[in-house]
Amino acid sequence: MPDRPLAGIGVLVTRPVEQAEQLVQLIEAAGGRAIRFPTLAIAPPTDPTALGALLDRLAQFDLAIFISPTAVEQALRRLHERGQKLPADMTIAAIGAGSAAALAAHGIVALAPKERFDSEGLLALPRLRQVKGQRVVIFRGEGGRALLGDTLRARGAEVVYAECYRRVRPATDAAALQDRWRRGEIDVVSITSIAALDNLYAMFDEPGRAALRATAVAVLNASQAAACQRLGFVHAPLVASQATDAALVQAIGAWAARRA
Repeated sequence: MPDRPLAGIGVLVTRPVEQAEQLVQLIEAAGGRAIRFPTLAIAPPTDPTALGALLDRLAQFDLAIFISPTAVEQALRRLHERGQKLPADMTIAAIGAGSAAALAAHGIVALAPKERFDSEGLLALPRLRQVKGQRVVIFRGEGGRALLGDTLRARGAEVVYAECYRRVRPATDAAALQDRWRRGEIDVVSITSIAALDNLYAMFDEPGRAALRATAVAVLNASQAAACQRLGFVHAPLVASQATDAALVQAIGAWAARRA
């Protein structure tokens, strides 16, 4: 692969402002044009009191699962503000490589899938198969997927959600972005959460949605790829080999090489 595999490629970055910089830097280092258009903003949870009460009894849980890097940062920040830490004897798991890396940055080693970076991949781990009688806390944003919790309950675990943030749609006019699409400036859309994809789709008018569906899209995992396919994307999504920014950029670079 060339030193600048994304030369001439415009990549739409839909991450929240505070989470986009690393991906932007990797795209630009590879020669691409990173076009920032956050379709998610991170807000405090609706009921911070309930979250605080749950954090006070973390020692009761056997296993903690972190759904996203945002869940890691928001949960650990709130623990720090309260003068608390994750219990030393608690098993920690992360849904993907990005979440595991965010935990590692805080000195926390987590179980994570090696291949499929979503709830299904995590549930396939041996540690997650033997949970009967255990208490599990899942750190996530409000309104996440139910599959993980439902499956663990079916396996005999007691599951509680620690909803430590909300994802909200920014009040941004997408007209200028659609103009850039018509000028041919956007070659690939990078999607790092299903909520970001849904918000982007909702922010467009029908011609904009048609243009979006006809554009190549790069995602972190199979669940996000399936969400693109449900919306009717023309091209098969480019799925990163790991749930990391570097792997996402590599997937786009491999696509650009095939297209050349």
